[in-house]
Amino acid sequence: MVVKKKALVCPLDWGIGHATRCIPVISCLMELGFEVVVAAGGRPLEFIRKEYPQINVIEFPGVAIDYPKTNRIALKMLKLLPALLYGIWHDHRTLKKITDKVQPALIISDNRYGCWSNSTPSVFITHQLNIQVPGNLKFIQGFLNSVNYWFIKKYKACWIPDFEPHRGLAGELSHPRKLPENAEYIGLLSRFSDVSETYIKNVPPEFDLLVMLSGPEPQRTILEEQILLQLVNLNMQVAMVRGMPESDEAYILDERIHLFSHLDSAKLSQLINKSALIVCRSGYSSIMDMVTLGKRAIFIPTPGQTEQEYLARYLMEKKIYFSMNQDDFDLVYAIEMSVNYPGMVIKSDYKFLKEQIKSLT
Repeated sequence: MVVKKKALVCPLDWGIGHATRCIPVISCLMELGFEVVVAAGGRPLEFIRKEYPQINVIEFPGVAIDYPKTNRIALKMLKLLPALLYGIWHDHRTLKKITDKVQPALIISDNRYGCWSNSTPSVFITHQLNIQVPGNLKFIQGFLNSVNYWFIKKYKACWIPDFEPHRGLAGELSHPRKLPENAEYIGLLSRFSDVSETYIKNVPPEFDLLVMLSGPEPQRTILEEQILLQLVNLNMQVAMVRGMPESDEAYILDERIHLFSHLDSAKLSQLINKSALIVCRSGYSSIMDMVTLGKRAIFIPTPGQTEQEYLARYLMEKKIYFSMNQDDFDLVYAIEMSVNYPGMVIKSDYKFLKEQIKSLT
């Protein structure tokens, strides 16, 4: 009997974006003969359970972050820095117990800083090498990036889910002046990479608009309520995926608005392809999904999340995707303006990712 090597995958549990972009990583690991174990908490854990019911999962909750209703997230995160550092230390101690049990040949952490091991090759996945802070906190940006690099150097490798030329898809976030010595660009990571281009082109639009909600509470709920209010007087066929993998609830409002608490990747890709225009957060995983599927989109950054605000601004300046802030979001105006922003298409075959995995094991 051949005993498979094990790979331990640990996505950050702030929203499900870090878990969704682990899908192609998990698929590559399986293709290379690994038995994959996922350690996660909250909605990311529920998401992985539904995507891969055959995979062994381990409860691995992270630091619980209570996001404010205002846009002062960066200031609150600064105040929470001691708690976050404690959470990293706690993750590192818990990981030791998990690895003693699992005995992995490879550990892959998606933006979870405490998940490295001195005895097992460990990989850190991030597109944030140049952390963005608001103008009034710029004086600490250098310090935060130094701390960021200190943790990244604990890992055998740092994989950047972006391409190197032309400042890539994430701009200065993933293209700092100096890369960590262990960093490699591995191309975009999207759970929709297996969807064929022929299928995308041949599907006629069934919905005028698809709203994809995601991210931490209470901002997810705030945006949902805001958009539903604006949909009342719009004569459009709309689908809304609420970003709640803990529920399978689905229903129809007013014969025009189809609501789904959660859809697995296969069903969601079909819904995206049947929709003329997408509205979603400017989280990097969502952006990579839109680029992979070649869809037009309107981005709404989570208030106060400087990374999402930067990405939305960067892609709008490049005339690729239209974006608006949540506080003054006007759906009708956004739809009208979006016709001037065509989106883009970039495919990834993951050959380099597979080579990187092989080189570490």
